[in-house]
Amino acid sequence: MKPVIGITTDIDGDRKHQLNTNYVTAITRAGGLPFILPIGVEGDAKQIAHMLDGIILTGGGDIDPTLFDEEPHALLGEVTPTRDALEIKIAKEMLQVNKPILGICRGLQILNVALGGAVIQDIHSQCENTILQHSQKAPRSHTSHFVQVEKASILESITETPTIKVNSFHHQAVKDVPEPLKISGTASDDIIEAVESTAHDFVVGVQWHPEALAEYGEAVSLRLFNTFVEKCKESRS
Repeated sequence: MKPVIGITTDIDGDRKHQLNTNYVTAITRAGGLPFILPIGVEGDAKQIAHMLDGIILTGGGDIDPTLFDEEPHALLGEVTPTRDALEIKIAKEMLQVNKPILGICRGLQILNVALGGAVIQDIHSQCENTILQHSQKAPRSHTSHFVQVEKASILESITETPTIKVNSFHHQAVKDVPEPLKISGTASDDIIEAVESTAHDFVVGVQWHPEALAEYGEAVSLRLFNTFVEKCKESRS
């Protein structure tokens, strides 16, 4: 049987759930069975965690800074408290039962917050050394800057090279990375681009959007999703 993989969703101003199809495509292409999670089911997160074999925490808007004891910066974007509540709860439950998690862009940040870390609310105004364009003015299929991959990391075993090129669509980034997470990738301006857990079988977060690159056959992105789905298969055995 295919592993069942939860994919978190966003919600718009009209209270309509939305999800970019390329998340679903990346999972089905890698051999998984996607299960789209609606906002508002955090009360059943424990049951959901036992039902799923893995989860993708997807990209989207900003995270409520009060969740990491900060007030909103002037350049904070739109927040969705109901989404924050679900994703943090489900992330904690999946961590508790040691099932695979892949955090993408906002999903990396949610993972960090769920474990007690924080987020830089606006990197371009709050980081003196931020020099790269992290919200690229190019199609999602275009790779715009480099990421240095840490040696002997899970990410390096997937990338098979110490430097990769990624797409970039964010103005926030993680800070105060808590244990058991460790940094596994950084940009040349020191913005954290990837983290992974040292205490779980497969918990990886990336700041870029590999689902958009996988759609066009980019090799590293395909290996990332293939590895994630394989780990999800192992979690059900």
